Amino acid sequence: MAATAIPLLLILAAATAAAASAADLSVYHNVHPPSSSPLESVIALARDDDARLLFLSSKASASGVTSAPVASGQTPPSYVVRAGLGNPAQPVLLALDTSADATWAHCSPCGTCPTSTLFVPANSTSYAPLPCSSTMCSLLQGQPCPSQDPYDSATPLPSCAFTKPFADASFDASLASDWLHLGKDAIPNYAFGCVGSVSGPTSNLPKQGLLGLGRGPMALLSQVGNMYGGVFSYCLPSYKSYYFSGSLRLGAAGQPTRARYTPMLRNPHRSSLYYVNVTGLSVGRSPVKVPAGSFAFDPNTGAGTVIDSGTVITRWTAPVYAALREEFRRHVAAPSGYTSLGAFDTCFNTDEVAAGGAPAVTVHMDGGVDLALPMENTLIHSSATPLACLAMAEAPQNVNAVVNVVANLQQQNVRVVFDVANSRVGFARESCN
Repeated sequence: MAATAIPLLLILAAATAAAASAADLSVYHNVHPPSSSPLESVIALARDDDARLLFLSSKASASGVTSAPVASGQTPPSYVVRAGLGNPAQPVLLALDTSADATWAHCSPCGTCPTSTLFVPANSTSYAPLPCSSTMCSLLQGQPCPSQDPYDSATPLPSCAFTKPFADASFDASLASDWLHLGKDAIPNYAFGCVGSVSGPTSNLPKQGLLGLGRGPMALLSQVGNMYGGVFSYCLPSYKSYYFSGSLRLGAAGQPTRARYTPMLRNPHRSSLYYVNVTGLSVGRSPVKVPAGSFAFDPNTGAGTVIDSGTVITRWTAPVYAALREEFRRHVAAPSGYTSLGAFDTCFNTDEVAAGGAPAVTVHMDGGVDLALPMENTLIHSSATPLACLAMAEAPQNVNAVVNVVANLQQQNVRVVFDVANSRVGFARESCN
């Protein structure tokens, strides 16, 4: 799917108008809506969710080490923030990714990168390549250092070089460090990948770079130490509000006091991911009857529920989605039945259903958290025809049979707080547009 990045002038104008604090950055849509209809737009954006789900559900190898890409496979991530790299700072739009650790940017020279807006290391006085012996190089599975005479201390080790897949492409990069600028905050010696070449189609790559917000040692919270107190949150604007921005809030200050928190679970084999323990679903006031153990967290298989910023529509494993769909259809009782459209299989004629006939869906989690999804996060409408669809789907069996993913469409206009320091995830309703 072709994607057009937001014009930088638009972002600059919006950023100037926003009264953001030093730790509060505006979050923007990354691509123009493929259609004027919200339903058709989401269907188009979700076409490559399968690649994302494959990444999220990949398991650890026999050695206990997961071979995972630096970032997930998907279409260009749905949301970006305006950041800066280097000294003096060079502006760069970084895609948000809560399931990736490493930050990376397309660097000059690069004749195969998908943008002409490249970070230029030569223009930064603080850019420093990291050697192949660095700990972070091994995390990226970089090329090993060549054998060297133990008595030769004068010859410097080569810099860390690595190759990683992303969606249907791959890129070659060098590991380096430099200043990372987020709002008014400047972070020194931030390790990131400097992409020098791309192989394969570039349409699914973030146009300028990616900000890793996962839980691993290369992710933002790990690299900044106590600077943000192990806390960040975001509020994502609706796909229906393309020209409005949400926010990425870094640090404990300003987080919503009314947020309800559920424990954050850790999978040692997929340490980047934010797992939570879902205990059930409701449609309206009716609990969804799922088979016992359907939501169980199992680090060995990867089973459980992940909160993810990059997947477009929420996917439930087959037994969970079948039960949810049955209960939803029972409540709606569409006279003409249901049709399928794209990933959605519960679409109905809204002219035949009384106003208010579609029930809300609530996700229940440990700690007494009841995430009641706004109607616009539950049901998505076509502006061209009297058609609406349940905005969730079954996880593809050939891609992911065990992981439930709460995706960004269901998180829109909700402040999601990732409190890693206290191992919890919080939710609070908020108008993000």
